[in-house]
Amino acid sequence: MTIAVVGAGALGLYYGALLQRAGSNVRFLLRRDYEAIAAHGLQVYSTGGDFHLPTVSGARTPEEIGPVDLVLVGLKTFANDRFAELITPLLHGTTVILTLQNGLGNEEALAELFGADRVMGGVAYLCANRGEPGCVRHLGKGRVLLGEYGSSDTTRPERIAELFRAAGIDCRAVNDLSRARWEKLVWNIPFNGLSALTRCPVDRLLATEEGRTLVREIMLEVIAAANAQQLSRPIPDTYADDMLRFSASMGPYRPSMLIDREEGRPLELASIFDRPIERGRQRGVPMPRTAMLATCLHLMTGQAPQDA
Repeated sequence: MTIAVVGAGALGLYYGALLQRAGSNVRFLLRRDYEAIAAHGLQVYSTGGDFHLPTVSGARTPEEIGPVDLVLVGLKTFANDRFAELITPLLHGTTVILTLQNGLGNEEALAELFGADRVMGGVAYLCANRGEPGCVRHLGKGRVLLGEYGSSDTTRPERIAELFRAAGIDCRAVNDLSRARWEKLVWNIPFNGLSALTRCPVDRLLATEEGRTLVREIMLEVIAAANAQQLSRPIPDTYADDMLRFSASMGPYRPSMLIDREEGRPLELASIFDRPIERGRQRGVPMPRTAMLATCLHLMTGQAPQDA
């Protein structure tokens, strides 16, 4: 299978490297890493074992890559206005587009441009950061949940999941993609938001009873909004406690939104905050703590809130 990675940040580089190592023909759309990877290949430092790919197919434009079988989208969601420019040259008649982006609204945006039948969505629980150009650092975990957005082909998610598993990625197909997305928001909203606002890594957010209580209260708001979305089954409140226990093992992990703030990039506020808050409001579920956190982040960055 020929795969294009659009959005070669930590997620795209790490999963793309694993897929290439397992035998897939992977082509990376690169920006800052282009020269380093062209000269020295791609280095992965991983809790599962370091490895180096001496030869990597990298391109500066999608036209250099050409049509592929699978487009793996790892773009930051503030760059979704570039979907048409970056993805159109990669498509042939049966190309599948799989977004592993954060938050809500990504599948809808892709479907509007390219048709719902092409689109799949995935949720990646991955602790990874970019290193120096040409390097990615995998710090732990890596589970992927993926599902269909608009296609009636119920076998396709399992076929893609098997491709990921063959590359050593913990991956499974799910029937309810919306539920999987909201489950990740239970973690993303409090930890990404509070870390970006306070510049505190995960362990410092959980270092006091007051911090843990605030994180849990935000999680419960997200769970309540999720359960109003007609999911296949509700997310139990105990999921918040599961996420707190999981997070306590992460140590001084710096969530992606904190890194984006430190490096002067926009934050993924529309997909991770604005749309979930609005979808909760539409279902009559207020999210006051989440909304206050979102307001603080918008004020801090100067980014205008977006509609759901």
